[in-house]
Amino acid sequence: MRLALYPGTFDPITYGHLDIVHRALKLFDRLIVVVAENPQKKSLFSLEERLEMVREAVRGLDRVSVDKLEGLLADKVSRTGACAVVRGLRAVTDFEYEFEMALTNRTLNPEIETVFLMTSMEYIYLRSSLVKEVASLGGDVSHFVPPFVERKLKEKLGGER
Repeated sequence: MRLALYPGTFDPITYGHLDIVHRALKLFDRLIVVVAENPQKKSLFSLEERLEMVREAVRGLDRVSVDKLEGLLADKVSRTGACAVVRGLRAVTDFEYEFEMALTNRTLNPEIETVFLMTSMEYIYLRSSLVKEVASLGGDVSHFVPPFVERKLKEKLGGER
């Protein structure tokens, strides 16, 4: 069985993230979406809120599970027996960061393979930070996130403006 991990902060999960989930399922038998804390990012949602939103987003996908990342991704790969890490790329600007992370993970665990999936054209511009900005200004984010995520954004940011 080919198991892959798809790590990210998912603050919040978007249709772009879900596009990568669906496309990764064409390559792997199982996928674990791994929700991480990133000390470099100030998250709008707590880890528990993000886990809840991701679980809701992938509900019904029987080959997908959700877990949190505690410690290094390289160690999580070893503990789960995953054969690969899946990362989404939107543009050239993503590549440099993702390339560095892939090489770092491979240095920590030489068995790790990283698979880069280009996002679908309709989501190439979509970032969680952009979604949060639009939502904070009262904009319609229904084209970017599932309805329950849109509700959570409105709750967190004070509703429509």
